[in-house]
Amino acid sequence: MPRDIFNFSAGPALIPDSVIEKIHLGLDDFHRGMSIVEVSHRSQAFKEYAYYSELSLRNLLNINDEYSILFLQGGATHQFALIPMNFSRNGVLDYLVTGAWSKKASEYARKVANINIVSDSSSNNFTNIADSKSWNISDNSDYFFYCANETVHGLEIHNPIESESPVICDMSSTIASRPIDLQNYDLIFAGAQKNLGIAGLTIVIVKNRLLSNSDNELLPMFDYSAHAEEASMLNTSPVFSWYVSGLVFDWIAEQGGVEAMGKLNKKKSTLLYDYIDQSSFYSNPVSKSYRSWMNIPFILARKELEDKFNQSAEDVGLFNLKGHRTVGGMRASVYNAMPIEGIKKLITFMDEFAKLHE
Repeated sequence: MPRDIFNFSAGPALIPDSVIEKIHLGLDDFHRGMSIVEVSHRSQAFKEYAYYSELSLRNLLNINDEYSILFLQGGATHQFALIPMNFSRNGVLDYLVTGAWSKKASEYARKVANINIVSDSSSNNFTNIADSKSWNISDNSDYFFYCANETVHGLEIHNPIESESPVICDMSSTIASRPIDLQNYDLIFAGAQKNLGIAGLTIVIVKNRLLSNSDNELLPMFDYSAHAEEASMLNTSPVFSWYVSGLVFDWIAEQGGVEAMGKLNKKKSTLLYDYIDQSSFYSNPVSKSYRSWMNIPFILARKELEDKFNQSAEDVGLFNLKGHRTVGGMRASVYNAMPIEGIKKLITFMDEFAKLHE
């Protein structure tokens, strides 16, 4: 049955319909009549599922044995603290600030280590990034941190960043949305609730060589190495969230993998940006070189119409288009699960709304 309701939330975000159906089955009977929400994380049934889901993710993202995968409780923001706690040594930590999330990550790191801001895009309201030739990169940094896609401002770094230091990247809103060469990164992490499932789970993919240099004097719950040694079951795992992510991994594979996702996501974002750019009623403030495929902000010509736009959109089945509270305007988040039909319906609505109010 065709979907007529589209959720453009930045996260938690849209879940594929077929995955929702499978979630219902697991809630009813995951193993021998027991619901997924009542099985033990240490049961053989769930251990087997956990092993299978990790293997699925490895196949999906082409992750070799040089990397460990951690399925951790909580959100990606937790990693803003754990990363400097695990990998800060005697040097400084390089942070590229390109939006709200990389700024917050740098503020967390500042509490536990000396940090160096390589470049800060706040002066242009996070709509562009200075040329890398002007960046102030440290000679002795313990790692280089950046956020691949800033969900709040809709700014994305499309190509890997080269650094002589270990590269750590927040990929919360871009993971599995296109192919990447993992060899360009020493650690990537992502909250699951955008492209990989629901809230409550964060996935950390970390090079074992970097993991071996983590601070072993940390309490175990804060120590990535301890989680890796216990196969992400140092304590009670986020069983249900992990289960949903496993279903999403399978769904992505069924769509043709990250290669197919990349082609579709590029097509979706181009369709919406092309409409915005030709419009005299809507505009996007981000430099075209750094426009996000996943989060597309746009501004109405008349700010006083924002509430009416949102209400009218909801009336026709288009939800959660209101921009982030710190930025305003509108924002369409179009992650993997958003079908191109949702983009077309949004454009049709935007066009009709503009004609009524221009």
